[in-house]
Amino acid sequence: MERFANLIDGQEVAPVEGRYLPTENPWTGLPFAEIPRSSPADVDAAVAAAERAFRTSKWATMSATERAGLMRKLGDLVEREAENLAVAETRDNGKTFSEMFRQMRNTAEWYRYYGGLADKIEGRVIPVEAPGHLNYTIREPLGVIAMIIPWNSPVRLLAWKLAPALAAGNTCVIKPSEFATTSTLTFARLVKEAGIPDGVVNVVSGLGAEIGPALTDHPDVAKVAFTGGVGSGTAVYVAAAKRLRPATLELGGKSPNIVFEDADIESAVNGVLAGIFASGGQSCVAGSRLLVADSVHDDFVARLAAAAEKIRLGDPMDPKTHVGPVANRPQFERIMGMIEAAKAEGARLVCGGTAVTGAEGGLFVTPTIFADVAPDMTIVRDEVFGPVLVVLRFKNEDEAVAMANDSRFGLGAGIWSQDAGRVHRMAAKVRAGSVWVNTYRMTSQTSPFGGYDLSGVGREGGQAMIDAYLQTKSVWVNTTGRYASAFPA
Repeated sequence: MERFANLIDGQEVAPVEGRYLPTENPWTGLPFAEIPRSSPADVDAAVAAAERAFRTSKWATMSATERAGLMRKLGDLVEREAENLAVAETRDNGKTFSEMFRQMRNTAEWYRYYGGLADKIEGRVIPVEAPGHLNYTIREPLGVIAMIIPWNSPVRLLAWKLAPALAAGNTCVIKPSEFATTSTLTFARLVKEAGIPDGVVNVVSGLGAEIGPALTDHPDVAKVAFTGGVGSGTAVYVAAAKRLRPATLELGGKSPNIVFEDADIESAVNGVLAGIFASGGQSCVAGSRLLVADSVHDDFVARLAAAAEKIRLGDPMDPKTHVGPVANRPQFERIMGMIEAAKAEGARLVCGGTAVTGAEGGLFVTPTIFADVAPDMTIVRDEVFGPVLVVLRFKNEDEAVAMANDSRFGLGAGIWSQDAGRVHRMAAKVRAGSVWVNTYRMTSQTSPFGGYDLSGVGREGGQAMIDAYLQTKSVWVNTTGRYASAFPA
């Protein structure tokens, strides 16, 4: 098996304690590589390298234009290596190669886009009421950024943080999930090839419980950027607050897909299927709550179930496969546990709900739909992060809004209707960071992404995101050459 190393100060280095973890291919269920099981000592070394790079390396004195050029080169390398990165990601988390290949090509655009913004960071000259004084602002990087990445799309979700952080002139220490590490370490090798100075980007792998607190509590970390579950995100937020540091958190959701009676039914069926079953439901914006107008409810659910049963599960490298295996055993057991709990609470199983073992040993959950659910059921309230959909019916717009907003989360929402006035009314009333009309799961480096309530804090993407990795210095200059005594005789 290939043995991977941490990336610290531009070098691939073994963990201080010499310990490693096996990492499994979800399709085969077998280990295919070893990753470092790092300790707090490895975190200290990585943060120290990032701090040195921020203060004293060429990165600290590099012009914004030169920094922009290196980022564009990194984007070109990601595009060149898109196939290899996609293979690594599929091997890590079981998502289909076809989806990962498209995702990697898009990931390249994040580095190009923020590279284009790197030399557009500007201060301001501010008019002030004090005669003989000039006041202006300077935008400066924060310092060392801790980035904690989940297992479902690590290379892409890393770019959402790394690209704006680098554009702003920061350095970083990345902690990928222990369930999907090798794709991030494979990507990290491109950083040196792009010419980015040693120590600017560091990667330390290992168990979250063992090294996560060492990173988020580190005194030299200036900000934490996290994507993951609510429990871990809350712990990260508390750690940041203790040191009065900013944090960006993306924590998932229980997003509603709302189908009105005037929707294009075929398009809505396709959109709902893609919204929940693409990526095996292992997506933060999965449309896991389906709200259907009462008048079309029964027909829509029947069509949806018929289409769901045609989804092909299998080898994620096979172009004919629609959905690969669940990414890891703990997540598989969580999904199946929630399915059984829903049955026990009285939800009606329309289709799916079964576990399947693939020919190579991978763990699958068949696309699952529950109907006749009550709003207070666990399957309706909690994020499953798997191919499980719950269906509720509504009578009118007001009831649809109330049901959509009856959630602790607020990441995404879909609206399916041909009524232009209705979709704008709904978009204004639904509490979600992204609202998609007659489409679903669209994102772009040019547009902000984030959520309300338990879905997180802050946004990723768009021009404004670079501000989250900058701080403002206000400079006052007395232009008269004199300063009068504050204590006249």
